[in-house]
Amino acid sequence: MPNPSVPPGQPRTVTVVGGGLAGISAACALADAGYRVQLLERRPYLGGRASSYEHPGTGEVIDNCQHVLIGRCTALIDLYRRLDSQDAIRWYDRFTFLTPGSPTQPAEETVIQPSFLPAPLHSSLAFLGAPAFSLPDKLAIARGLSSFLRGLPPDTDEDFLHWLHRHGQTRRAIDRFWKPVLVSALNEDLDRLSVHYAAKVFRESFLLSPQAGRMGIPAIPLSELYGRAMDYLRARGSEVCLRTSVDAIRPSDNGWLVTAADRSFPSDAVVLALSFEATATLISSLPHNAAAEELSAHLAQFEHSPITGIHLWLDREITTLDHAVLLDTTIQWLFNKSRLQPGHRGAEASYLELVVSASKSLVSMQRQEIIDLAMRELTLFFPALTTVNLLKAAVVKEVRATYSIRPGLDRIRPSSASPWPEIFLAGDWTATGWPATMEGAARSGYLAAEALTRSFGAPASFMVPELPPSGLMGVFFS
Repeated sequence: MPNPSVPPGQPRTVTVVGGGLAGISAACALADAGYRVQLLERRPYLGGRASSYEHPGTGEVIDNCQHVLIGRCTALIDLYRRLDSQDAIRWYDRFTFLTPGSPTQPAEETVIQPSFLPAPLHSSLAFLGAPAFSLPDKLAIARGLSSFLRGLPPDTDEDFLHWLHRHGQTRRAIDRFWKPVLVSALNEDLDRLSVHYAAKVFRESFLLSPQAGRMGIPAIPLSELYGRAMDYLRARGSEVCLRTSVDAIRPSDNGWLVTAADRSFPSDAVVLALSFEATATLISSLPHNAAAEELSAHLAQFEHSPITGIHLWLDREITTLDHAVLLDTTIQWLFNKSRLQPGHRGAEASYLELVVSASKSLVSMQRQEIIDLAMRELTLFFPALTTVNLLKAAVVKEVRATYSIRPGLDRIRPSSASPWPEIFLAGDWTATGWPATMEGAARSGYLAAEALTRSFGAPASFMVPELPPSGLMGVFFS
């Protein structure tokens, strides 16, 4: 039976430029709809910023940065379904916050997890008993979260730190709740964050339903996870070209000609699934018009925010926790990769990854300075570290990890349509309704694929339904 998404006759040829999550999502959706897809990626692997590689200094395969998702990430979860990768994600609904200890006082645990109460109250019992917060802190947090029950505030010029002060948040509530969650989720400092997207994180992680706020962590290296897209696409007649850097896109008699160093790709349509700066460079070769000038001006206003990952291999295990939020220190998250990715188990008893999001203060620091800082701060939570041998370490600075989701940025985020016919935009920086996340990237790919099918007069739908609110949220606040 012919696929209704593709017009009769010869299948349309679509070139997807960029093999990150946005490009993979667009390519897989279009291949499933019967289009002939050419996916071009300049790196020797798929996944883009969500990748892994053999670190030259350690000989270990490491992820370029720890990536996580939540249950609300329906487009990303759908992509995993397409790639038959659901079993490669480990899900958690229990979160441990650690406050530093001392030589005579162990680190204190605050555990946040759902209870039998319906949403949005499902985590309230854990918060009531949380030792990391005083009663005024808890009341302030409850007051702040209640502001998001009925919906999200608009994306204005107000930053979230100003919003927190305006809503009477205590210093400890900011430092131990709002900041750890948001800086990790959105990779930006509170005084540079959009109120709209900050609210989105808390509404969807803490209020909508227990399922929406679950955290998923890949159980295999990222390049192995997203490398499965190569087999998926080739099985559907698509072509995947790695180490292929696109030089220019030019009009042709039958559409567009995408040119690389040693090959050209005739295309009925093109999806640009690149970072904002790479997109800005590539569109300079396209015909100029007023809309193109406006797009270029908007792209020039995007900024990056860095993430630093600190990888430590120890001769003994210092914790049985799979992951933890570390409070009151520079390092923010601990991921126990020996437990999360058992394939890493070897001669070293423990492999930990520490993450510092929005790590502007670390960018100029030397590798050894960062390792010393991490070991010093980690000892505050795990005193046994003083008797453990550090076998090897790596520091990975992703200076261009994400774009900065600043207040008012939605005004310049472009849709999947472009100023040129049959050219479409994808990337987490486009207008997806999500911030700089893997979910935003996956959604952008699906949205670009939908726009492309509409342009050819055979519209197809790739976006999956949102996860519905549960409990009282579904009755009174949906």
